[in-house]
Amino acid sequence: MPNTIYSFTANDTHGKEINFADLKGKVLLIVNTASKCGFTKQYAELEELHEKYHNQGLEIIAFPCNQFGDQEPGNAEEIQKFCNLTYGVTFTLMQKIDVNGEHTHPLYAFLKNKAKGLLGSEKIKWNFTKFLIGKDGTSITRYGSPKKPLRMEEDILKLLNN
Repeated sequence: MPNTIYSFTANDTHGKEINFADLKGKVLLIVNTASKCGFTKQYAELEELHEKYHNQGLEIIAFPCNQFGDQEPGNAEEIQKFCNLTYGVTFTLMQKIDVNGEHTHPLYAFLKNKAKGLLGSEKIKWNFTKFLIGKDGTSITRYGSPKKPLRMEEDILKLLNN
């Protein structure tokens, strides 16, 4: 397994390949999302963080996932439209992926291995699990679904100023 996140690629909602090596030197916040979840309102705080810190080097990347209660049934276009119209999302939205199980996206296999959850579990428990990655691509912290993005602001600032 690679040491850093920079070995991975994934496609955005438009099918464009994002190479994580192009994000070296940035602070990344990667989130598995869903449009019909109790935590969906976190999109607003994610957008607030994006607007506040993007120019300082924060990249927020959302990966829609339909593995938890079928809460992300839409296709890429529907997801993009929902996020833009409902929350004014301007950060990067990716194509829908699996974060657990046999078809786990390789990026998520890496993240779960590097930043384990409660009691050492690698499994993602629900939508809006967040991974904050430092500029070196190796420093990774996991936050559970209930952790509101704005409550992570201090941690984000530490990494941006490091």
